[in-house]
Amino acid sequence: MLSVLSYGRLVARAVIGGLSQTDSRDYSLVTASCGFGKDFRKGILKKGMCYGDDACFIARHRSADVLGVADGVGGWRDYGVDPSQFSGTLMKTCERLVKEGRFIPSNPVGVLTTSYYELLQNKVPLLGNSTACIVVLDRQSHRLHTANLGDSGFLVVRGGEVVHRSDEQQHYFNTPFQLSIAPPGAEGAVLSDSPDAADSSSFDVQLGDIILTATDGLFDNMPDYMILQELKKLKNANYESVQQTARSIAEQAHVLAYDPNYMSPFAQFACDNGLNVRGGKPDDITVLLSIVAEYTD
Repeated sequence: MLSVLSYGRLVARAVIGGLSQTDSRDYSLVTASCGFGKDFRKGILKKGMCYGDDACFIARHRSADVLGVADGVGGWRDYGVDPSQFSGTLMKTCERLVKEGRFIPSNPVGVLTTSYYELLQNKVPLLGNSTACIVVLDRQSHRLHTANLGDSGFLVVRGGEVVHRSDEQQHYFNTPFQLSIAPPGAEGAVLSDSPDAADSSSFDVQLGDIILTATDGLFDNMPDYMILQELKKLKNANYESVQQTARSIAEQAHVLAYDPNYMSPFAQFACDNGLNVRGGKPDDITVLLSIVAEYTD
């Protein structure tokens, strides 16, 4: 039997040994994007990283890698407003803030808040609504900081399993939390949430972790097991491999969205809410696929 003193020495050695093995390398994200507008412009980006009414950005700063997705609400088109303008401008503003260093890696809600209030202060009102998801990898701490408002979101996959994910935010069925700018006098008639309502999280990542960030067009059409099956095709952190896998995932979701006999996650959710629905959900689809790698300047 070990004496108390001997046991204490063993514990001390274990602690010291663990500290000596701390990874001092900076991390980065190798990220590729792919998407489809529901008007069938396959994989075609509008100006400003938009797939249909979805928008996204990928930005790199010396302290962090930052990326985001946003899903513009298509109903504005009935009023002569291009829904992609709101989501696209929101993401472009987030990207600019990151590149200018006007952000704190541990506070992605701050990036979203500053971007949104810049849109509110525009001299010409930019009308629209959008969900948003921001993901930040702090290079030195190896922590992933996230902010998710609505039903876009992210998954962190390690060893073929989902180890961390965003929480979907819905007011009620098919009505996600969203940022909005309404016409003067109509503010109370348009659903609007504060950026501070975004669900925030922090998570320690490891080299080789896979992070998938996407709009609801992906998650409404592909359950986790299908996504994980596609991610098995990602063999290394090479950009071409990441790009190919991102495209494979987006393409499969796009096909399933137009299958009338497929019991999609969206259809299942609708049935759970008392609606008789079957088939995929035609929608814009945006996929950002990232793998955690060692940082190289």
